[in-house]
Amino acid sequence: MAAVSDLGFAPWDQAFLADPYPVYAELRARGRVHWFEPTNQWLVPHHADVSALLRDRRLGRTYQHRFSHEEFGRTAPPPEHEPFHTLNDHGMLDLEPPDHTRIRRLVSKAFTPRTVERLKPYVRGLADELVSALVAKGGGDLLKDVAEPLPVAVIAEMLGIPESDRAPLRPWSADICGMYELKPSEDTAAKAVRASVEFSDYLRELIAARRKEPGEDLVSGLIAAHDEGDRLTEQEMISTCVLLLNAGHEATVNATVNGWFALFRNPSQLEALRADHTLVPSAIEELMRYDTPLQLFERWVLDEIEIDGTTIPRGAEIAMLFGSANHDPAVFRNPSDLDLTRADNPHISFSAGIHYCIGAPLARIELAASMGALLERAPTLRLAAEPVRKPNFVIRGLEKLEVEIG
Repeated sequence: MAAVSDLGFAPWDQAFLADPYPVYAELRARGRVHWFEPTNQWLVPHHADVSALLRDRRLGRTYQHRFSHEEFGRTAPPPEHEPFHTLNDHGMLDLEPPDHTRIRRLVSKAFTPRTVERLKPYVRGLADELVSALVAKGGGDLLKDVAEPLPVAVIAEMLGIPESDRAPLRPWSADICGMYELKPSEDTAAKAVRASVEFSDYLRELIAARRKEPGEDLVSGLIAAHDEGDRLTEQEMISTCVLLLNAGHEATVNATVNGWFALFRNPSQLEALRADHTLVPSAIEELMRYDTPLQLFERWVLDEIEIDGTTIPRGAEIAMLFGSANHDPAVFRNPSDLDLTRADNPHISFSAGIHYCIGAPLARIELAASMGALLERAPTLRLAAEPVRKPNFVIRGLEKLEVEIG
């Protein structure tokens, strides 16, 4: 078996980050599972395996519901990182049943089809407002002017965070999400810890205020559910709110800018979309497949598994390559082509199994709203400068996407 680095898998290399998909093709051609020494992880690049493993209960997002760090052969995080791990480990994304089931059941009440459908006018109105402002000044940074403010405002509105308090939300989220990259630096960890403390302190005050004066928001709903007998600790409330904010906008922001950059690089597809706005729903699915916002998702091996004759022991960590799975020719015809009419598109950008993204319907509404507004109000939108890519691998996105009208 060739070393993964010899095949070009280099998640800290700018050339690889610019276009990892040819390397994924090489990984798929060389096997179903690969050991990556720098992070001590097993990489899984094929769609069928990733899809199956996301549903395999022998794997988990955490192991602490069954094992101590010592029993699992792992070292506990350093004490100075504790605020981040306390915040992260009590969110449902990093919990397993029964805690995951309990919290997800409560949160899912805010994401029912009826509730999400009721948000459509608000989302569309905000998208129109943001795009109109972009058009009025003849262009700008699509990331800062449209992609970021739309989903941040929507999830903040759902949580009941006052507009005057929203400025730090995106920076807090960015700093916390830095810890999801492979081998984060100590500087990254320090920023994540600081953001975790500040965000938690803010939410603790917000929860206290909502206890005194409940509203129609999700925070008030979680407090009411707790008071009615559903067990939900204050830390679980805080962690849930942070997770909803982070997950509720991070993928949407990156899907927006990745998608428009892909459209600018595929002008025939962009022209087809401009000519036929009914393509928007299939375009959103295809753009999320084509340049996946979340490239890698990790799972712990709770009970020994085997992949293609390779035994992976309990205590190991598996890294499922979503970006590779979404370009697997065994599932997608001509996967390296952007095809906005692609009908059979079982991409896994929203994950699968019990951790399937609870906010996927809302994300689709947000993406459709911003895309629709840009197609209608900025039909001559074009790239103004070469985009600046974030130096990240796991969460794939851009630092800036300068556009102009005309």
